[in-house]
Amino acid sequence: MDYIESFYYFTSKWIKQGQREDRLIYRHFFNQRKQTKMFDTSLALQKRLGLSRAIPKDLDMQVGSQWWCLRRGTIEKVLAFIRRRWDLKWFFKTTWIPDETFFQTLVRHLVPAVQIDTRSVTFFIFSVYGLPVSFYNDHYDLLRDQEYLFARKISPDATGLKSRLTALYLSPHRDFPVSDEGLHLYNFTTLQGRLGQRHSKRFWEQQSTIGQNRKLLVVICQRWQVAQRLVSRVNELTDINALAYLFNDQTVPLPDLGGIQASLSKRNRHRKALLRLVFDSNQCNRLMICIDPEDIDFIKDFCAESRSTRLLQIDCALNDRYLTEHAMSLGLITAHSPQGAIRRLLPNLRDKILLERTQLVQAGFDNHYRIAEQAHINDTVTTLDQFLALPPQTLRLEELAKDLFSNEDSDALHL
Repeated sequence: MDYIESFYYFTSKWIKQGQREDRLIYRHFFNQRKQTKMFDTSLALQKRLGLSRAIPKDLDMQVGSQWWCLRRGTIEKVLAFIRRRWDLKWFFKTTWIPDETFFQTLVRHLVPAVQIDTRSVTFFIFSVYGLPVSFYNDHYDLLRDQEYLFARKISPDATGLKSRLTALYLSPHRDFPVSDEGLHLYNFTTLQGRLGQRHSKRFWEQQSTIGQNRKLLVVICQRWQVAQRLVSRVNELTDINALAYLFNDQTVPLPDLGGIQASLSKRNRHRKALLRLVFDSNQCNRLMICIDPEDIDFIKDFCAESRSTRLLQIDCALNDRYLTEHAMSLGLITAHSPQGAIRRLLPNLRDKILLERTQLVQAGFDNHYRIAEQAHINDTVTTLDQFLALPPQTLRLEELAKDLFSNEDSDALHL
C-alpha cells in the first residue's frame, strides 16, 4: 500500500481557509513568508492582467498532507512520468504549496485506488492554537499505543522518550497491541483546563427567560439510560412534560420552534429561549429535562433564572464496566484498545466524574435533591417524592426506585 492523503482538490474540506483555485491557476514565484510584498504584488498583477493558466485536463487535482510513505515502485513511476511530462513539472513548480498537491495528484493518477490508503503514517497533533504539539518523556505510553510508524514533534529535551522508543524499535517484540485514540485522549486530558468562565451574560440570555410561574425540574445524571427511564415513566403516568437530554442528544424530538431546535449548537447557545418556546408549545407550566453533570454552567443559568428550579442529582455506581462503556461512547477508546491503555484511562475518567459531582454539591443550589445507587430504597423513595412533589399514588415510587438502576438492556419499568 501507499500511505498518502489525497482528496479531490475542489470539493474536499481539507483546505480550511485561504486560497484554493488561485493556488493553481496563477504562477507563484516568491516565498509568501519571506517575500510577502513581492508575493502579493505578483498575484495582484496577474489577476489584473488576466494571466491565469489552465489546469492540466488529464489530471484530477488532489490535495493532502505532505507527510506520506510511498513504495519504491510508486516513486519510480512518478519519476518516469515526470521525465515524459516536463509541462507538469513546470506547472507544479510554480503552484503555491506544491508539497500538498504534487505527489497527492500524481500518485492517485498512477496507482490503482485499491493500493492507496488515504491517511498519514505520521502521528501528529495540533493544539487549539493551531500549533504542533510536542511530546515529552511522559508521552511514551501514548505514542507506543498509536497505529503509526512515525511521530512529530518530539521535544529535543525528551531524551528518555527517545531512548525508550529506540529500545522498543530494536527489540524483538512485535505483538504489542495498538490503537488509534491518541487525538481523543490528548484532547480529553488537556482541554479540561480550558473550561473558562463568562464574565457577563450574552444578549440573548439577558432578554430571554423561561417565563414566570413556571417550574423546571432538572435531572442530572451521568448514565443517560437511568435518567431516560425516569423520564419515560413520568411522561407515562403524570401530566409533567418530560424530555431527555435535549442539549446533548440531537435525536430528542422537539416541535418546529423557528429553527432554534435545528442543531445542538443552537439549542445550547439559546438554551433559556429554547425552554421558553418548549413551555409555550406544550402549553404547560411544569417541564422536566435531563442534563449531563458536565454542563454545570447550564444548571447555574437555570437556577439563577428561577428559585423554583428543582434539581435531582442521580449518582450511579462507577464500576469499570460502566466507565469502559462511557469511554467508548466518548471516543476515548475502542473495542480494540489495549487493556493497558484502558487501565490507565479509567482512574482519570472516574476522578473526573467524581469531581463533577463534588462541584454540584459545593455550588450550594437551592432545591437540590440527591439519590445514589448504593442508597437504601426508602431514602430513594423519599427523595423522589420530594423532588417530583406529586399527589400521593400518582407514581408507584417504590417500584420506580427498584427499577431505576436496573442493569437490564431493556429500559422498560415493571410498575
